[in-house]
Amino acid sequence: MTKIALISTNDREKGVTEAIKLLGINPVKGKNVILKPNFNTADPPPASTDINLLKSLIVKLKEMGANSITVAERSGPADTAEVFEKKGLNKLSEGLGFKIVNLAEVPVGEYIHFRLKNSHWEEGFLFAKIYHEAECIVETGCIKTHQYGGHFTLSLKNATGLVPRRNLDGKSYMGELHGSPNQRKMIAEINTAFSPDLIVMDGVSIFVDGGPDEGTRKEANVIIAGTDRIAVDAVSVAILRMFGTTPEVSEGSIFDQEQIARAVELDLGVKSPTEIELLYNSEESENVAEKVKIELEK
Repeated sequence: MTKIALISTNDREKGVTEAIKLLGINPVKGKNVILKPNFNTADPPPASTDINLLKSLIVKLKEMGANSITVAERSGPADTAEVFEKKGLNKLSEGLGFKIVNLAEVPVGEYIHFRLKNSHWEEGFLFAKIYHEAECIVETGCIKTHQYGGHFTLSLKNATGLVPRRNLDGKSYMGELHGSPNQRKMIAEINTAFSPDLIVMDGVSIFVDGGPDEGTRKEANVIIAGTDRIAVDAVSVAILRMFGTTPEVSEGSIFDQEQIARAVELDLGVKSPTEIELLYNSEESENVAEKVKIELEK
């Protein structure tokens, strides 16, 4: 069984702290942490990670005894440096004392070429070495749909920021990904290059259609946390379904969704909803958890 903490709240900062506490684990103590936000663009959440949520998460990781924290990210289609500045990441770094790595500017030598057996990537893909070799990885994303073929963009999809926009010969990885009928399987395959130790998902506001940068916004008022990408994404899809989402995300069982099904094939986490245990700390959170269970079991 894998545990997923579910906190019903409209307070992101409080929700992050409570969700991590509820999990009852500390994978960051004494570790050098690499932190992956969702900074595709500088648009407000759920288009991108809320800066106050990120601040709360970093403060919590420091309290938990993280030896150091480095935020490493590549934006797209927006310019990464501009996104960092507009989101207030640079200023936050100065105030809290963590490092920033712009993955769009690191040299080619800081990427590793992956060729997964039976992959849907034509020639494999480059992956950020800082994450492949990380001592500890924390990931935070937003709960939303993806209108360009991904169907939803959650913790598995967040990994696309760790692949450069182009390969050594100038071929567009993002063009290959978004132009492929196997896009959702390819998203899962990126995740074989690393394994997060903690995932926090912001579902205070969500996109139930459109996405990743704009869409129909609903107030779901949840924060979830866990260590298993498949479980986290399955619960997140359940939340999307609870608020009325796209036909693609609503179709079939949650574990039949291609991103999740391929991740299960690749042994990236749980294999069925029966392996997920939902944790909650209030009657309101329990009510949401019961609705999530219903969606997971469909």
